[in-house]
Amino acid sequence: MTNVDVHQHLWTASFLAALRARDEPPFLDGWTLHTAGEPPYEVPAAQHDVAARAELAAADGLGRALVSLSAPLGIEWLPADEARPLLAAYHEDAAGLPEPFGAWAAACVRDIDADTTAADLDRGFAGLQLPANALTDAAGYARCAPLLDLLEARGLPLFVHPGPAPGASPGPGWWPAMVPYVQQMHSAWFAFRAFGRPRHPRLRVCFALLAGLAPLHGERFAARGGDEGRAGIDPDVFVETSSYGPRAVDSVVRVLGTDVVVMGSDRPYAEPPQQPGFGLGGATAYAFRITNPRRLLTGEH
Repeated sequence: MTNVDVHQHLWTASFLAALRARDEPPFLDGWTLHTAGEPPYEVPAAQHDVAARAELAAADGLGRALVSLSAPLGIEWLPADEARPLLAAYHEDAAGLPEPFGAWAAACVRDIDADTTAADLDRGFAGLQLPANALTDAAGYARCAPLLDLLEARGLPLFVHPGPAPGASPGPGWWPAMVPYVQQMHSAWFAFRAFGRPRHPRLRVCFALLAGLAPLHGERFAARGGDEGRAGIDPDVFVETSSYGPRAVDSVVRVLGTDVVVMGSDRPYAEPPQQPGFGLGGATAYAFRITNPRRLLTGEH
């Protein structure tokens, strides 16, 4: 039994080199990140120092910290010949990260290749991350079905993370994180219920950032969704807490209960909560950090 953070990001040497080898978004110019839909971003190099991050994880009391590809970069949406070098660099280094790190695999969603993803999963990845904007409608679930079938067959979970926000309205630097990312997660939450769960009845899935607070719309769903809207809580659909605090977490717990919430920090873009149980008590902290992540990752109760 160990404390788990299911959501961190850590850019390693091979991945950084692959980004710097490009001259079209996404690419790095030194430590300046260029993407298709967001303003240039100065990446703090110290935040991606593996040894320093391992020390931080130890200070947080983590027995496992799962890193994932930064899906807003848009790598998964590139044509396969462009995505392949970046994905290969990410998987190569992520598979070799020291303890307490583990990692989510990633996959191209423009050109699906389940065989390649299977080979990546063979290297010990915890499951597969896909960008939320690949899973917001029936067509997205049809396209990604070979990848989700693979996860079901292996008993591995899916992690749904915000994808790129191309064409985001000009505005402050926080705009993509507060509007397109949240909209994607909200759409992905309800799309899974409408299209994902009927097609993949045994799939365990975790939605980043409390699914954009979509669970709080349950009353409206009940009013508008008929029998579908009145369906009970799915015990294999989890949400993680990154970037939210006690008020949002408490509100989601009032809807979903404590059994499907897992701790995720989104480090280095956000910090872990000051209170492990978000002020909801020690039993809740134990559930968020130990019991629920174990069930998400292994299916074991």
